[in-house]
Amino acid sequence: MLAAAAVIFVGAFVQTSIGFGLAIVSAPFLFYLDKAYVPAPIIIAALANGLFTTWHFRAHLSFGGLKSAIIWRIPGSLAGVGLLMIISEKTLAVLIAIVIASGILTTYFRLHVPFSQRNLGIAGFLSGLMGTSTSIGGPPMAIVMQGQVANAIRGNLAAFFIFSCITSIVVLFPTGYLGMSELILAAPLIPASLLGSWLASRFSGRIDDEMMRWGCLVLCSVSVVAMLLQYLA
Repeated sequence: MLAAAAVIFVGAFVQTSIGFGLAIVSAPFLFYLDKAYVPAPIIIAALANGLFTTWHFRAHLSFGGLKSAIIWRIPGSLAGVGLLMIISEKTLAVLIAIVIASGILTTYFRLHVPFSQRNLGIAGFLSGLMGTSTSIGGPPMAIVMQGQVANAIRGNLAAFFIFSCITSIVVLFPTGYLGMSELILAAPLIPASLLGSWLASRFSGRIDDEMMRWGCLVLCSVSVVAMLLQYLA
């Protein structure tokens, strides 16, 4: 439990600092600790982070610009829970590694996709598909929002993640992927997520963005390699 909380703390710190990354950092480690952490408990921890980060960057919010992403997130979530119901544990592990790798590529190459309602809709659907099945839904949205002001990225992504997490929770609950055991696992992750978010908000102006970016890349790369070695060796 302490190890899981520590991982979520680091993930929340990263997400509040750069706009996404909580699940990318934490999913492989928590999947190794207990597979039940993925996806529901991580999604609940991400919801706590989203609520805090949205409030902290509330002055930079622009909900109107996210409408396509929000609308298409719903069918994406339904597709994600459908995928979760048909894939094996090994396939899920590989899928998590692939999604994390996409996040690494997004961060490293700073991929540029025009910021438009069409692209936001596509990103919203993919975020729903990936976020509900693996708990990692940030990379598609981060790609589309790369060119925005830093605090706008943080605030708007956090607001989108609130809706995303709630949507995923709603579709996971009736399918049996979110029950009392998952809620018990999630309970200690919530204060860890809030603490990591708060600390990042206090130090965000003092931490070099490039240093944080490279630190996140290294951490995520290690987690991808470790997961692939564990399940493909």
